[in-house]
Amino acid sequence: MTSPLLSDIYIYPVKSLTGFRADQWPVDRNGLQHDRQWMLIDENNNFLSQRKLPRMALINTAIRNQQLILSTDHSDISLPLVSSGDSVHVTVWHDQCRAETIGKDVDEWLSDFLHRPCRLVVMPDDSIRQVDQKYAHPQDQTAFSDGFPFLITSDASLQALNQHMPEPVDIQRFRPNLVISDCEPYAEDHWRQIAINTIHFRLPKPCSRCAVPGVNPHTAEREKAPLTALNNTRKWEKQVYFGQNALHDRSGSLRCGNPVSIIETGSAQPPL
Repeated sequence: MTSPLLSDIYIYPVKSLTGFRADQWPVDRNGLQHDRQWMLIDENNNFLSQRKLPRMALINTAIRNQQLILSTDHSDISLPLVSSGDSVHVTVWHDQCRAETIGKDVDEWLSDFLHRPCRLVVMPDDSIRQVDQKYAHPQDQTAFSDGFPFLITSDASLQALNQHMPEPVDIQRFRPNLVISDCEPYAEDHWRQIAINTIHFRLPKPCSRCAVPGVNPHTAEREKAPLTALNNTRKWEKQVYFGQNALHDRSGSLRCGNPVSIIETGSAQPPL
């Protein structure tokens, strides 16, 4: 039997905007470097996402030449990766943490495209957001992700889910960081500890899914099929699940093609 491999790495620099694939990428204390390091906030300093603003799916991101590049079909704007602005306390779900503003130009660019006032903020290096201690160690932290530094899925799980949909969707609907190949469908439900390169991962909790997988990343239109398929095949205790949240034990780097070692397994989570 072939061993699982790391087939794809995805980075989402700005929470809920489109991410990009990389063949290799560094890992720091918050997860993949620059992943969800930036975030859009409303006038009350609460985070914004595709849940309320599906049009966010139409803003692309890239990192090149020490610049964060945001782009749409009609325009783009570039920002330095290292900057400092005014300090602001922001809310991500039940967490509050310190961020810094970026500037008026990018705020206006984003507000114009999204048709509502918003601001872009960045998490500075000295700001720490601890992961929920019910599932993590005291030293575990993340940036502006929903709660965990990594989301892990598999190619086989997507193929299995696509069998229940009228038209297949791609993995970007589910916004994973790491996609594993050469394993059984939903094998990740049983993984508790894995290792990729020199980095060990703990998988303490399955990922419950909201409305975002129903947003077409190419059109920003809401579609029922992905959520219907999840509801029919991946429902447990009134929630639907796809993928596993994960925590890492050290910094390092990951490369597509890295072997994935399964260190510890357990009963399926969720128990489907």
